[in-house]
Amino acid sequence: MPTTRTQVAIIGAGPSGLLLGALLARKGVDAVIIEQRSADYVLGRIRAGVLEQVTVDLLDEAGVSERLHAEGLPHDGVNLSFGSEMHRIDLKALTNKHVVVYGQTEVTRDLMDARAAAGLTTVYEAQDVAVHGFDGSQPSVTYTVNGEAHTLQCDFIAGCDGYHGVCRASVPADAVQTHEKVYPFGWLGVLADVPPVAHELIYAHSERGFALCSMRSETRSRYYVQCSLDDQASRWSDDDFWNELKRRLPADVAANLVTGPSIEKSIAPLRSFVAEPMRFGRLFLAGDAAHIVPPTGAKGLNLAAGDVGLLARALEEHYRGSNRGIDTYSQRCLQRVWKAERFSWWFTSLMHHFPETGSFGQRMQQAELAYLVSSDAARTVVAENYVGLPLVM
Repeated sequence: MPTTRTQVAIIGAGPSGLLLGALLARKGVDAVIIEQRSADYVLGRIRAGVLEQVTVDLLDEAGVSERLHAEGLPHDGVNLSFGSEMHRIDLKALTNKHVVVYGQTEVTRDLMDARAAAGLTTVYEAQDVAVHGFDGSQPSVTYTVNGEAHTLQCDFIAGCDGYHGVCRASVPADAVQTHEKVYPFGWLGVLADVPPVAHELIYAHSERGFALCSMRSETRSRYYVQCSLDDQASRWSDDDFWNELKRRLPADVAANLVTGPSIEKSIAPLRSFVAEPMRFGRLFLAGDAAHIVPPTGAKGLNLAAGDVGLLARALEEHYRGSNRGIDTYSQRCLQRVWKAERFSWWFTSLMHHFPETGSFGQRMQQAELAYLVSSDAARTVVAENYVGLPLVM
């Protein structure tokens, strides 16, 4: 059984694991990334693409942001639609910050390319991945590639392997507390090579349900409509989707919608989830392994980036002789995570149709929006949360 050694074993080659590896490399800390899936599978995942300034800054620090700055779309505002009325939240004026639209797939590709160019080790298609000894001083990871068993000895393990990954599942049940809310609907999403209906994102509430008009570039759009959890993407033709989307948008917006054949169509359930703490001895959880937010607030990738930004700094401090960062990692992450969970829950509650709440719930949503668009203070709260809360290093 081949045995190798590294300082940090990173489980998961999604954007959080790859970003952690890039940041550690810049800090002179050796890391090996182990991924269960193939590189093509990882790149094939269709995910969000709204990046906060904190995330952009970390990609700058990692040296992988050249294409982002060349091709990303800066957005100074975001639009909320209720019925026939559109209301713009001016992010730039309220916070002096903006967000950047740049697909998660492109972030992942940039990180992969940079890692390969630097000759850093990533093991893809690793089977039977298991983490050991993280409650002691000699953790290790075992896995199999092409039928051959391997052992990777390390100082620390970073669990960046998602909600269904092995890292959180390996923690004793009595050592972790989980909090979860499952929403009674999902999002049917369509990706199409058509120009976006608007320059900035539109979050739309209607009696028929929620809709989101987003984009990946100036020629590729991503649209969503709220659907039931038992729905199936195969039941929706492209025409059915476009017609339903139009019904949920203001008439002038719907009239400008350019439609076309979908290149991807899927349904995603909505969930809020937090596991705490996020550190167990020499095992650290980051990203979806520790928390999930509904996509309404565009916080998933950004929270993951914040986690690994803090973890990279903490591990750098450790190798310089200080354990302050790793000792406070979980606490600092969770402070930011819970605030993002609150915003995502609130925004989801505001914009979606909840039939069980009846006319009173609908009126509460209308009253909330009326207050929001009439109050500078309320709009500032939304803007501050949407562009992302600061990362306290």
